[in-house]
Amino acid sequence: MSAQDRLTDALYGLGWGTVKKLPEPAAVRLGRTIADLAWKQRGKGVQRLESNYARVVPDASPGRLAELSRAGMRSYLRYWMESFRLPAWSEERIRNGFDPKDLHHLTEGMAAGKGVVLALPHLANWDLAGAWVTTRLGIPFTTVAERLKPETLYDRFVAYREGLGMEVLPHSGGTAFGTLARRLREGGLVCLVADRDLSASGVEVDFFGDTARMPAGPALLAQQTGALLLPVTLWYDDSPVMRGRVHPAVEVPGSGTRAEKTSVMTQALADAFATGIADHPEDWHMLQRLWLADLDPAKGST
Repeated sequence: MSAQDRLTDALYGLGWGTVKKLPEPAAVRLGRTIADLAWKQRGKGVQRLESNYARVVPDASPGRLAELSRAGMRSYLRYWMESFRLPAWSEERIRNGFDPKDLHHLTEGMAAGKGVVLALPHLANWDLAGAWVTTRLGIPFTTVAERLKPETLYDRFVAYREGLGMEVLPHSGGTAFGTLARRLREGGLVCLVADRDLSASGVEVDFFGDTARMPAGPALLAQQTGALLLPVTLWYDDSPVMRGRVHPAVEVPGSGTRAEKTSVMTQALADAFATGIADHPEDWHMLQRLWLADLDPAKGST
């Protein structure tokens, strides 16, 4: 393990070991302080966040984009402060920490017994939403995690999410799709963050007026298993409670090839994501390149 990898792992370990012990007001203040410092330094992540917001809010002035990126960094650090503290939250705190609208789409879908795929963008705190589902609704689910470097950091994230009641599969390795399909055929729940393709082989979609790639997995799983595909968007307000919405199901087209159906369904997901992101752009934590026009042609993705 390189020195940089050891430092990265140690910093995350410090977060989970120390931040979770802080009183909540102190953690909130710490997160905001770190966010503001990072924003003032204007590193690559902040610049990319601001560039992405410029696509979401194309008529925003430079001043407005700066305000958005500062709010975005505060939202991003709120996510991290909550995530570091989630393992220490009581069941009551988790139950009261999320308030989703139109939950009936999920509960009715699970009651039908055909399985449900929840697809989310990088909005607000998807880990908190997952913990709420396992705690408040009592529904276990399966998800996929990107393999991070160093491996010890990936192991930390897996242990963290499994501690919240999730079954976590590695994104790489080729076996995740089959396991997800089995869970759905058994009537289970699968949750996937699905606004950025990690394989460079995803589906091209129109997203805020330009072309991006999003993963084909959610649409393919729904087609192959008969599971319901539900987009979900999340956002913060000024309260300690995260808000969210379960959108109506993305239907499988009645005709067309598998690729054509997948394209139509993934575009429908992108449209639902765009609605939530446009309403709350500061809560979209996309500090990486997303649109094809922004990607390095020599690498294909970043």
